[in-house]
Amino acid sequence: MARLKEVYQNEVMQKLRTEFNYKNVMEVPKLEKIVVNMGLGEAIQNVKILDSASVELAKITGQKAVITKAKKSIATFKLREGMPIGCMVTLRRDRMYEFLDRLLNISLARVRDFKGVSGKAFDGQGNYTLGIKEQLIFPEINYDEIDKIKGMNITIVTSAKNDEEGKALLKHMGMPFRN
Repeated sequence: MARLKEVYQNEVMQKLRTEFNYKNVMEVPKLEKIVVNMGLGEAIQNVKILDSASVELAKITGQKAVITKAKKSIATFKLREGMPIGCMVTLRRDRMYEFLDRLLNISLARVRDFKGVSGKAFDGQGNYTLGIKEQLIFPEINYDEIDKIKGMNITIVTSAKNDEEGKALLKHMGMPFRN
């Protein structure tokens, strides 16, 4: 079992139950999935960027990336419907907990002058989105092998009913929010 999952089951659930006065164990918010998305606008001119991005995303998450395609044509960006434009991975169960553990304890700690993540990036339903500017913060990525610095969005989907419960869940799991 993943280390963070044990922490959730043994400590976080009890803390959330007392904090929000849940009567039933099933009411306690939990992590449902983590979606890691790389949107690559440069893929319109250079399709090979997508290959390297999907390989890097697979190294970071431990799961093969899916190539995402454009839903609409946008003439200004020379984008046609169905063109490959990015890649994404959806993590669930143990892989999700292991990825979040590595993100919180290793990757975010490697960021220079790190003061914490913003507490305002919730969507109203308790889900949190974190934007990362470069993939180099992950130790799985070899600096010499990358061709271009790429950013990514990490969306943590929870079963919380509102932002307050979602923030409390992530805070108890170790998310370093800014004061």
